[in-house]
Amino acid sequence: MKNDDKIKILVIEDDPVITEFLSTGLKYEGYEVLPRITGKSGLDAWQQIRVDLIILDVMLPDIDGFEVCRYIRDHGSELPILMLTVRKEVSDRVKGLDSGADDYLTKPFSFEELLARIRALLRRGGKVTENSRLRVENLELDLETREVSRSGERVALTPTEFGLLELFMRYPHRVFTRETLLNRVLGYDFDGGTNIVDVHISHLRNKLGDRPPHLIRTIYAVGYAFYPEETSG
Repeated sequence: MKNDDKIKILVIEDDPVITEFLSTGLKYEGYEVLPRITGKSGLDAWQQIRVDLIILDVMLPDIDGFEVCRYIRDHGSELPILMLTVRKEVSDRVKGLDSGADDYLTKPFSFEELLARIRALLRRGGKVTENSRLRVENLELDLETREVSRSGERVALTPTEFGLLELFMRYPHRVFTRETLLNRVLGYDFDGGTNIVDVHISHLRNKLGDRPPHLIRTIYAVGYAFYPEETSG
């Protein structure tokens, strides 16, 4: 895909850890990422470059995210804006939405949750026409209702298990390291060991009735990959 065809996401965030987390993950998903670390530089980019969505931190070193969002809306733009904040108070969430944000995500967050929010905003804006259901062999996953079924039978999954399965179903045969799965599904600031991934995979396999040869295959000394066509399930 040419750069001109890629969906462009403007990331206005001054935390280098979060910026790297977002940039790496979003580029991996095929988005073009334009990172900016101040409100002013973010507004300059918005005025000069056609972008499709903005990820906007509330706490910026110059102009706060509420003011940035309000400025964009006051100038007639209906561009989707997803705000990020460490603030959990309802009043702050209301303030963000009142300033014109379309959605509001509280830190820390998992990458899969962020992706789900981005896809929903892009669909709402007519930028993405992807099917809201993923189907692989006898597995079906509904992105809107967050429901999963196998051979027509409902499977109840936790949010983490759902995130893992969604990632595997989107990218069959791709090998994911435990570190990648940890960052993508549990979040950039999770400070537990990577063995927690093995625990979640074990629970997911049990719920899916995933017996050898597994749908979710262990790749020795690396991580996991999804091989749906190599098992009858």
